[in-house]
Amino acid sequence: MRLEVDLGRCTGHGICESIAEDVFEVSDEGMVQIRGGDHPESDRERLQQAVTQCPAGALRMLG
Repeated sequence: MRLEVDLGRCTGHGICESIAEDVFEVSDEGMVQIRGGDHPESDRERLQQAVTQCPAGALRMLG
């Protein structure tokens, strides 16, 4: 599965990074960066949690 971030909505809260620090990184400018491309199905639950916990609704899971 892949993840997508809407940088126009991202406010850099870092909740996603606290849930999955191996996948998300908040830059010094306050924007999230997604590491890697496809993520294994075994990560679905915690990545879905990161998506739903994003206060700005900037994250989306594809697939």
